[in-house]
Amino acid sequence: MDEIITVIEKKQYKKEEKITFASDVLTLVGGTTFAQILTMISAPILTRLYGPEDFGVWALYISITSIISVISCMRYDYSIMLPESDKDAVNLVGLSFVAALIISSLTLSVTWYFKEPILNILNSPQMNNYLWLVAPFVFVNGIFLALNSWNSRTKHFKRLSIARISNSVSTTGTQMGFGLLGNNSAGGLIGGNVAGISMATLVLGMQIWRDDKNLIKENISWKKICEGVKRYHKFPLVDSWSALMNTISWQLPSFLLAAFFSPAIVGFYSLGFRLLQLPMSFVGSSISQVFFQRASRAKYDGNLEPLVENVFRLLVVMGMFPILILTIVGSDVFVVIFGKAWEEAGVYAQILSIWTFVWFISSPLSSIYVVMEKQQFGFQYSFFNLTTRLISLLIGGLLGNARIALILFSISGILVYGYLCLKMMFYSGVRTLKALKILYSSFLLFTPAGIILILFKIIGVNKIAIVLCSFVMICVYYIYILKTDAQINEIRNQILK
Repeated sequence: MDEIITVIEKKQYKKEEKITFASDVLTLVGGTTFAQILTMISAPILTRLYGPEDFGVWALYISITSIISVISCMRYDYSIMLPESDKDAVNLVGLSFVAALIISSLTLSVTWYFKEPILNILNSPQMNNYLWLVAPFVFVNGIFLALNSWNSRTKHFKRLSIARISNSVSTTGTQMGFGLLGNNSAGGLIGGNVAGISMATLVLGMQIWRDDKNLIKENISWKKICEGVKRYHKFPLVDSWSALMNTISWQLPSFLLAAFFSPAIVGFYSLGFRLLQLPMSFVGSSISQVFFQRASRAKYDGNLEPLVENVFRLLVVMGMFPILILTIVGSDVFVVIFGKAWEEAGVYAQILSIWTFVWFISSPLSSIYVVMEKQQFGFQYSFFNLTTRLISLLIGGLLGNARIALILFSISGILVYGYLCLKMMFYSGVRTLKALKILYSSFLLFTPAGIILILFKIIGVNKIAIVLCSFVMICVYYIYILKTDAQINEIRNQILK
């Protein structure tokens, strides 16, 4: 009798867990939806206010700040999720703040004393006026990362949703404001980034302080912070290097395309990748945020395998169809929406699309190695990822062809992220055959639409008609899965409640 009760309790737990997971994802998606829509609406305006070279300089600034920001807290922000007690976790937030101050101070010193060598390496004298903004961005972003982890731990996902909206509104508003007032330089785009992260951090910080200030005041202490340094020493010593290499590998295209070609080529790549990444981030980043918290708990409860399988399937169903559509019609989409001048950006998006999908389905799952405390694997994987990307881009650069560089970059990414996805499933106990069946069934749904679009391209159908047809196909696909897919229906029911 006790065994029957235990089985019933486990089934009830899994059902409740799936419902709360979907609910938390939807909370984040709400804020992300507004942010992404605003970004997509503003993109055609920004491409007419700023040129490819301005986008290229902006991309270089983002690359620099992204690399430093990922270790701005020395990765102690990731440890905030792990302690059982909130009293211990709050001291890790304090430790992350201290780390952010140290890293941003070092950043300021380096950019001040080595300004000329940095500009020469980047092959971008236009960055001269904006290097001083790197250190403040790194500090504010470090604070945001720490607050973000605390927010995920306490499961107040509405706070983060509001912060994302604030970030998007501030970023877009500042960029468009500078452009419309005649400051049509990279400074307007960069200023928008600084304004956005500052506003998001302020909004999130004020909400956390309002609700959790008593817990913070009563429990934070230098002694506990120092204990956190020792207990989670693997994060700065091992995981920080892994994260640093992973981020550098992400930003390599901007640096090497600038070194071998020009800021304009970087601008094409930047817009192509940015718009390609938007629909993937629409759901993926929200799932990733919630998944890390759920996986940390599922590890102790013995429910990691079903959680990982369900999340993988959700990512495939949501992401495969639109990304394969873009693989066929990417250049047409960019010409119709952004103008003929940005056609090359559309070609780059086509080249990178399959790799983006593989990244989309593997990135949220990558937190499993952190949950399992296998930082050594993360380091090895990141080193391999960085090496293959570097070789790919160097070959293309030495051949003098940006498209070849990105094709090789994309192929290496597909192989490396595919391996990461399979490895994370192995850690969680999900069989490879199950994953392949999920991929195969989703590809079958895309096949008819793909054949039609390829025929349209061959016979020379008007670009506007192709883009409209693609949009209709994507809408029909999502309507179909909303009606027929049980897992998607659970999420829909959460929306309708």
